[in-house]
Amino acid sequence: MQSPELEFAFEVAVEVDAPLDLGVTPAGQRRIVQIKGGSFEGPGLKGRVLPGGADWQIVRPDGTAELDARYTLQTDPGALIYVVNRGLRHGPAEVLRRIADGETVDPRSYYFRSAASFETSDPDLAWLTKAVVLGVGQRQRDRVLIRFWKLL
Repeated sequence: MQSPELEFAFEVAVEVDAPLDLGVTPAGQRRIVQIKGGSFEGPGLKGRVLPGGADWQIVRPDGTAELDARYTLQTDPGALIYVVNRGLRHGPAEVLRRIADGETVDPRSYYFRSAASFETSDPDLAWLTKAVVLGVGQRQRDRVLIRFWKLL
């Protein structure tokens, strides 16, 4: 067997509200980050992020954030794509503090990776429902940038 290759799929810029911190629950420190909108673009794919989704997070005692984002994309022609994106974000305590304070830090200074799944009824986008798609992210003050790559 050979090592898998990656093919760029698209980049999404998700506009987010400040996290709602529910405190420490039986599952861990629960945060909810509501999605306000945004945009996405890739080869043959472009549109907007619809408001109304969220990222339901658990923050572990070591600062690692377990991410579970669910939201909807709408292509320029009007096709809808439901996204479930699960991942992890962690790094040195100082870097995580700076991110929490709203600073944009070099994404190479922390780990932000995810695996996404998609649902759509658009036959031209069916490839999204049949692929393993990996994401590499960056957290900024009021948005999250993620580049998605199709695992070949």
